Amino acid sequence: MNFKQQLDEKTRHAEDVLKRYLPEEKGFQKKVLEAMNYSVMAGGKRLRPILMKESFLLFGGEGAVVEPFMAALEMIHNYSLVHDDLPAMDNDKYRRGRKTTWNVYGDGMAVLAGDGLLNLAFESAASAFDFADDTKTIKRVALALKVLGKKAGIYGMIGGQAADIEAESDGRVSKELLFFIHENKTAALIQAAMMIGAILAGAETEAVKAVEKAAYNIGIAFQVQDDILDVTGSEDVLGKPIGSDEKNHKLTYVSLYGLEEAKKEVSRLSEEALDILRSFENQNEISGNKLYRNPFLEQLVTELITREK
Repeated sequence: MNFKQQLDEKTRHAEDVLKRYLPEEKGFQKKVLEAMNYSVMAGGKRLRPILMKESFLLFGGEGAVVEPFMAALEMIHNYSLVHDDLPAMDNDKYRRGRKTTWNVYGDGMAVLAGDGLLNLAFESAASAFDFADDTKTIKRVALALKVLGKKAGIYGMIGGQAADIEAESDGRVSKELLFFIHENKTAALIQAAMMIGAILAGAETEAVKAVEKAAYNIGIAFQVQDDILDVTGSEDVLGKPIGSDEKNHKLTYVSLYGLEEAKKEVSRLSEEALDILRSFENQNEISGNKLYRNPFLEQLVTELITREK
């Protein structure tokens, strides 16, 4: 299969995994369950669960222990989008070409849908213990849960979102603050994806740290590319209004340093991340660890820097 066929297959697999962990729409709380499922099944690249699975494979991971975490991380990502779209935040009425959750169910129900997804995410991730039949795997699942909580919380995504809100209200931002926002608001979940995949596969501590650095670069590059597309993209292709960053007075790498510099930064960060991922093959020869080259993962990172949506 070519890369696109592989990506389509892996995206379908991620969606199938996700669907297995979504709630059945019934009971007195049916409306919030509908809103949760509406939010999660609105489309999307399923980038984070795919990155998690590919990192798992990079380190020779086997079995289904990674799947509850794949579903959990996608729930967390989508809950953050539900809350980002709210009138109190970005006030976006459309995402991925259709009405946002609050625009369909109301902002109160959208808040609850996001909260529901966050809680269901950790319930789902904890079910990975069902696949842990030895002490070593139990410890890996516990560490993965710790990473998930940190990268999604106040020292990760939520911390980045909070800094972003303050930066917008102050109207002043340095390069350091902007990268803090990108690192935590966007890159943290990319880091969670790749670190958890590596951890569950049994990667050593130093390898997990290297993966965290590569994922940082990928996350920053992904966000800067998103900022670029907000300026250069097409509403038909993106499925959402362009120019929303400028409309909402959002400070971005593009607004601070210009379009060409932003493009150069995306390229530099991506190449550095690829070098790290390629390095594991050489480490395999030196240390004898169970490490593999993953050409699909490398191509996926490359595609992220040239995407149009």
